[in-house]
This record gives sequence, C-alpha cells and structure tokens, in this order.
Amino acid sequence: MTVILVINSGSSSFKYQLIDVETRMPLASGLVERIGEAMGAAGHKTGEEAFLRELPIPDHAAGFAVMLEAFEEYGPSLRENPPYAVGHRVVQGGARFFQPTLVTDLVEINIDELSALAPLHNPGAVQGIRAAREAFPELAHVAVFDTAFHQTLPPAAYTYAIDSTVARRHRIRRYGFHGTSHKYVSEAAAAFLDRPLRGLKQIVLHLGNGASVTAVENGHSVETSMGLTPLEGLVMGTRSGDIDPSVLLVLARREDMTPGQLDDFLNKRSGLMGLAGVSDMRDIEERRLRGDGGAMLAFDVYIHRLRAYIGAYIAQMGGVDVISFTAGVGENSPTVRAAALEKLGFLGIRLDPARNEERRRDTRVISTDDSAVTVLVVTTNEELEIARQTLTVARQTQAVAGGD
Repeated sequence: MTVILVINSGSSSFKYQLIDVETRMPLASGLVERIGEAMGAAGHKTGEEAFLRELPIPDHAAGFAVMLEAFEEYGPSLRENPPYAVGHRVVQGGARFFQPTLVTDLVEINIDELSALAPLHNPGAVQGIRAAREAFPELAHVAVFDTAFHQTLPPAAYTYAIDSTVARRHRIRRYGFHGTSHKYVSEAAAAFLDRPLRGLKQIVLHLGNGASVTAVENGHSVETSMGLTPLEGLVMGTRSGDIDPSVLLVLARREDMTPGQLDDFLNKRSGLMGLAGVSDMRDIEERRLRGDGGAMLAFDVYIHRLRAYIGAYIAQMGGVDVISFTAGVGENSPTVRAAALEKLGFLGIRLDPARNEERRRDTRVISTDDSAVTVLVVTTNEELEIARQTLTVARQTQAVAGGD
C-alpha cells in the first residue's frame, strides 16, 4: 500500500521508478528512449542487475507495454503486486495547479493546454499520462508539478515589468521550476538539522545541467531564479540564463535568426557549451586545470552569476540560516561549492575545506562549526518526493471514495 510507480515522461523517452515510500527504497527503475525512431531502447534495473533491450517503440503506449514486459520478466511483477498509484512529473502547471492533483480527463486537458508555456516538456508529459492511464486504468494517477512549490512567490517576485494587459493575456510571469527538488531539499535540510521549517531562512542551490536557486522562508518559496521558462537565471550546461533581451533583437537583425533558431541558440548552444564547447562541469574543471582559456572563462562566468544570486537572495530575506547544495554539480563539485561562497566570509559564512572535499552520498555539513550560516550538501530525490505526494493524494482520494 506504499509502493508508487513514478513516471517522468518526455517527448521521445520516459524514465520510471518503482518506489516503496515507507522504506524510501527504489524497487526497480528504468528508461525507455528513442521512442518513434527506427530502433528504440529500454533499460530496466532491479538492485544491482541491469537489463537492456533494443526494439522498435513507435509511441508511448508501446513504450509502456515494453516497460510492463520488463517488470514481468525481470521483476518485480506489477501484475501480481500492482503499485498503489502512479505519480507523474509535469514541468509546467501554470497558475492553475498549486499542489499535486488527481488526474482526471479535465486535468489532462488542462495540462495539455499549458503546453503553450512549456512546449518542450508538457506535450511529453501528456503522452506519458495517457499511456499510463491506459495501462493502469484502475489506479489513481497524480500529477506533481515542478512549478507548484513556487506558487507562494509574492507578486513582486513573479511579476515582469511589461504591459500588464499583454502579460495577463499570455499568462506571462515567473513560474519557477525544479520545485519538487527545492521542496525536498529544504525539508530534508530542516529535518537533518532538527529545526522547524517555520522561522528558517534557506537558500537551495539546485546545480545540475539545468540549474536554479530558490530562497525558502518558513518552508515557502519566496524567490526563484527560473522564470516563465527554465531558461532564465543561472548559467547552465547549454542554457544562457539571464541575458539582455536586446541581444535577441540584434541576432534577429544581423544573423537573420528566426524565433525557432533563437530558441535553439539560447537553450541548446549557450551556457557552458557556448563558452567552452562542453556542457559538463567535470569537463570544464578538467580543462580549466590545464589552462584552457574558454573553460576558465566559463567557470568564472558560472560562479559570478551564482554568487550574485546567493547575495541577492540573502538580501531579499534579510539574512540566511542554511545554504544547501544539491543535484549533480552541487553534490559532487567541491570546487564549485568553495568558489561560490569564497567571497561571502564577511557574512560569517565559512567552509571547512576537509568536509567540503569529502565524497559521500549522505546529507552532511560542510561549513565550520563556528560558521554563522550552516552550509549543507543534500542529495536530492525528486522521485521520492513525487512518490510521497502521490501517495498522500491517492490515500485522500481513497478515503473520500470510502466515505461515499
């Protein structure tokens, strides 16, 4: 009764994880990819064993059939022990969805309509939801939105200074993303420190190929770096982050770039990739040590932007109690962590070099004992957070049905 199947679906692939919320343990996980291509691939992992198949996968429905076959062949069998519910990651919930939501036909339509705000993400989520509802018609399906955690942003934080009539017409505002991770990490940090969320001022740095920073006060998101789309904010693997909008006008005029080409340029050919030719921070750090000029500049620009956001959010909250690093870069790069906080010693923020260099997977303190701000490394677990929220909604739905 605590096992949840979590689905993270894109346009040509989907990831899945079967999680026992009570034990926090994944029972199985997998990836179905290259959907719609001549030859697809499906990987399935249980414990230490991994299995891979290559076969044509024409659409998401076929992909779910392949996933179910993998569960039957390699375990654990979903036919004999079906999950309690299915949780779906949805990137954009707009202003309509501010909490995990039971998927109905109307909710599915609304998620599809919100594709206008997230054309690269929501269409794939809708395909995954439809295929999953067809595969598991008797189960509760719950949509968990990346944007939901940021629905507590005050108007001053989410409003862009453009014509308000135009903004309302096209629903243009800051929505924020990575909310599931920011929620999980801020709550995990408070629990680790045995401190209540209320009264706690936190900054969560989700640093992966996509990166964002959120100010969390009293357990609520009050400021976040990503905006209408996941493009705004920090320098990322292939995304530019903040940029003067006039740059787009210059490129459109001088390079004769179309909106589609500009979108591709900013989302896929910018960031670390645009500056250094590689998008992985591990490659940037390696080349930087060898004196590569492009990598050195890319690292400096990345840290400069990161440090600026940390400082701005400390100012917005009037102080900070906890700073947490998470996601691929945040959890694994002592160099990035040290550089990001290097100039903040005047605030009493002090890293312990030995603690910072430790390579561990558990939540840990990397600041000194006398640091005015506690600095943590927290391993994020978005799948577990989605599973938790799904279980809560499914149980509430079951309770209501039972009461009726």
